[in-house]
Amino acid sequence: MTATTSTTPRENAKDRLIVGLDVPSLDTARDIVAELGDDILWYKIGYQLAFRGGLELAGELVRNGRKVFLDLKFLDIDNTVAKGVEAVAEIGVSMLTIHAYPRAMRAAVDAAHGHDLTLLAVTVLTSMDMSDMEEAGYAMPPADLVARRAHQARDSGMGGIVCAAPEARMVRTLVGPHMAIVTPGIRPAGSDAGDQKRVMTPRAAILAGASHLVVARPIVAAPDPRQAALAILDEMKAQ
Repeated sequence: MTATTSTTPRENAKDRLIVGLDVPSLDTARDIVAELGDDILWYKIGYQLAFRGGLELAGELVRNGRKVFLDLKFLDIDNTVAKGVEAVAEIGVSMLTIHAYPRAMRAAVDAAHGHDLTLLAVTVLTSMDMSDMEEAGYAMPPADLVARRAHQARDSGMGGIVCAAPEARMVRTLVGPHMAIVTPGIRPAGSDAGDQKRVMTPRAAILAGASHLVVARPIVAAPDPRQAALAILDEMKAQ
């Protein structure tokens, strides 16, 4: 999956910015979607909202012409992953995350065959640094594990990679020009990194090879979410 080419830089950015609806209720999520209006095409729904009616909202967004990235990070036995992917495909969302374990990815790819669903391999969470990797039992730096899992995702037939923006350039060289590279942990210049440890600004991430940027708190927690989103779109288009 590659970024959609549009007629203007901002429209091109619009097809690459994913607003993370990391909010506690459906009402809050719907208010944000209404406020952002036609300026935003993509939305991410993760655990917090999914278990509060977010799957229902995903269907609403799809029916209203929006694109949805469902960030549920599937990992289980092959049959369970496959049945979950089949169920998600019926909702009509555009992207779904799978933890980048080879068997899980292969099961997901087989289940998604014939559906217009981009499967994204989650490599290493952006909240993890070397000390977290060691605590979890990995004897390699985050970037090395990202590279290994990116290779495995490509070979498994996945549609894209989720990685920290500082690793996007390296991943792009490994997977080539056609796979999506989705980067969370995006923070506009001068903003608080929060609990993210491997972050990058929107413009730098685009220049590094990311196809899509996920931005949540800098938009949904801003005093004026629409203006915050427009500022990020403008930064993305200034490449």
